[in-house]
Parts: sequence; structure tokens; C-alpha cells
Amino acid sequence: MQRDSAKRAPDRARARLALHLHYSARRTGFLLCDERLSVARATARIAALFLVPCLLALAGCKRAPTSTARGDSTGAAHNKTAEGTGKQRQIAVIPKGTTHEFWKSVHAGAVKASRELGVQIIWKGPVREDDRAEQIRVVEDFVSRGVDGIVLAPLDDTALVPVVKDAASRKIPVVIIDSGLEWDGRVSFVATDNRQGGTVAARRLAELVSKKGNVAMMRYQEGSASTMEREKGFMETLAREFPNVKLVSHNQYGGATTETAYKTAENLLIKLPDLAGVFCPNESTTFGMLRALEDAKRTGKVRFVGFDASTKLVDALERGSIQGLVVQNPFAMGERGVAAVVAHLAGKPVEPRIDTGAVLATPENRTTPEVAPLLEPDLRKWLE
Repeated sequence: MQRDSAKRAPDRARARLALHLHYSARRTGFLLCDERLSVARATARIAALFLVPCLLALAGCKRAPTSTARGDSTGAAHNKTAEGTGKQRQIAVIPKGTTHEFWKSVHAGAVKASRELGVQIIWKGPVREDDRAEQIRVVEDFVSRGVDGIVLAPLDDTALVPVVKDAASRKIPVVIIDSGLEWDGRVSFVATDNRQGGTVAARRLAELVSKKGNVAMMRYQEGSASTMEREKGFMETLAREFPNVKLVSHNQYGGATTETAYKTAENLLIKLPDLAGVFCPNESTTFGMLRALEDAKRTGKVRFVGFDASTKLVDALERGSIQGLVVQNPFAMGERGVAAVVAHLAGKPVEPRIDTGAVLATPENRTTPEVAPLLEPDLRKWLE
């Protein structure tokens, strides 16, 4: 009996609810037009009366904009909206590549700016720094998507010109970072004074070889404006200031990866047994040369100045296998590049050339407050 009563309880509750709705329907007028309306039909009408507004409210909640606390491709802590649209501004940040430590610092700086300025950055670039076609496709995709601005580190000084012109024609402002482009339509150029960086490297290497002897320079790759400027600065300074230092090789290219750089460096060292010193203009060529010197057991014998920093290069600097690294500030490039686009979008003036600086790191000064943060930046706050 108790079991039967339990089974009938829900039926009784539904009946009471139906009766209540029936009388409510009569009071609200739903049954006045036809007294023969069933309780079920009246119930349906009342349910619709209350459910439809609720559903509309829920739909409105789902359409509300959201943001996250991270300043990467998922958003930023505070929304900066495009004027008159209520939409968070999107800034595409496109590096030359995504594998070298240098670009991780650029990414971290861009994230910092996005969090502080309340915009969303979208970080995307080719894996290899010699993949011109892929970087062009990335830019084209962002232009088609209609991003609010682009921060670009072009891996070729001419191949990227047509796509950035297309961006400008669609009112998408472009800031160039790290490496120059043969185009005057940019909002700003944010980078190291690369020719001066080459000058610093030449003076350090000349000092290391006592201002005499044979030295070599292993280039990076054709079309990279930043490294070409460093190479020019290095050669010009040696020729102008150090007549007794002979540049015996300056036409060998290491290429975009450490493996290709290693092979070029290995061949170069075989051909030049009496080499006193060597210069490399970026991270991948510097590491490739380091490996070749170590394998040939010529570290310390061949004085070595490189460009940029990574954990392995800093370790080599500490133990004396590298005697000088010209270190840039890639974090500042990412941060100030994004800030320049946002300022331009807000109608504020932007400097056409922003120098992010560079310092010479040596085994002796590597732990100083000026140098240490550039050699080993802590990026975890921004990239984790």
C-alpha cells in the first residue's frame, strides 16, 4: 500500500498543478474565448508566457562578450574596443619564426603590452625563418580577417612589401619590428640600431685579436635586413678603424637553422686554419659556429663574438668559449611594437623610429644589472 501511494504521489502533484494553472488561466483571460479549452492547452499557453522571456534573456547572456586574464591569442584582462563597435581590438603579431629564443622574448613583450593596454594579440608566424611564402600567407590571412593592426618582423625586406601594402589599403596599420622593410607606409619601425650593433661587434673582436690578424664573418641569409645591417656595420668599422685586421671571409651564409649554420661553419674552419677571430650576426649562426669550434677544439684559440642570446650561448659566454655577445632587447620590441599600433589606433602620435637598444655582454660584465636581464630574461610571467 505504501508503495502504491508513493507511485500515485507524483500524479496527484501534477493534477494539483494543472488545476492551479487552469484557474490561473481563467483569471488571466486565456479561457474566456473558449470555455472548452483543455487544461493542457491552457497550461501550454501560460508556460509560453513565462518561458519565452526567460529564453530570450538566456540568449542575451550568451552573446555577452568575454575576456580572459591572459594577453595572448585568447584575449586580455581589460577590453579595448574598436571605436563604435563594442568589439575588442585584435592585433596580429607576426615574427620571422617561432623556434629561436629571441622570438619567445618578443612574444612575452607583446603579451605584456596587450594586458596593460587591454587589447587581444594573435601570435602566429612561420616555424622557419627562411619560409617567405608561409609568412606572406600569415599576413594575407590576418588582412582577410580584418584585424585592427599588425606588428610584423619581416623575414625579407622586399618579399613582404605587397601584402603590407594591401593591409594599408584596407586601413590596417602596420608596425615593423626587428628587421626593416623597403616600404615607407609603416606607422613605426621598432628595432635595434643594427648597423651600430655591427660596429660594437667589430670593435670587440679587434680588441680580442690585439688589432691584427685574420678574421672571418659568417653571414645569416639574403634578404634579412637586420642582419645585413649588422654585417655592413662590422665590415665598415674594421675597414675604417682597424687596418691591420684582415677580413679573409665574408661571403659564406649560415642560413636560417643551427644545422645549416653548423655545416657552413665547419667548412669555414677547415679552410681557414690560421683564423684569429670570427663574428656571427644572429642567434642561429652564433650557435652553429659555437658547435663547430667546439668540435674542432678551437674554442678560445679562435676569438669569437656573436649576436643575441640563448641559454646555450650564455653558458658558452660564462665558460669563455664566446668572448662577446651583442645583446638586443627583443622583449621591448614586442612590447613597444604593440603599444605603437594601439597608440596609432587611438589617434595619438607615434615616433617613426623607436630604438630598443643593444649592449655588449662579455664574460666580465655578464652578471651586471644592465646586462644580466637581457641575457636571461624571466618570461614565465607572460608565457605560462
